[in-house]
Amino acid sequence: MSVTAERKAQIIADNARGEADTGSAEVQVAILSERITNLTEHFKTHKKDNHSRRGLLKLVSQRRRLLDHLNKTDSARYQAIIAKLGLRR
Repeated sequence: MSVTAERKAQIIADNARGEADTGSAEVQVAILSERITNLTEHFKTHKKDNHSRRGLLKLVSQRRRLLDHLNKTDSARYQAIIAKLGLRR
C-alpha cells in the first residue's frame, strides 16, 4: 500500500527541479499522487476499510492545498505538473 523507497526515489528524480530537490511542491504532489493511486487500488478489493479511507481523504486534501498554492505562486509550474501527472482540473 505504501510507496517503496526505490519508487519514491524514482518519483523524486522525475519531478525534481534541481539535483538536491526533494521537497518542492511538484515532488510532494507527485508522491501524494502515487500514494493516492495505491490507496485507490486498495479500496477496489477492501470496500469497507473506512479507517484507510479517512487517510485517503486527508491525502487528497493535502494535494489539493499544494496545487492551489502552486497555482497562486507560479501558474506555469502548476500547469506543467497537472499535465505531467494527468490530473483533472
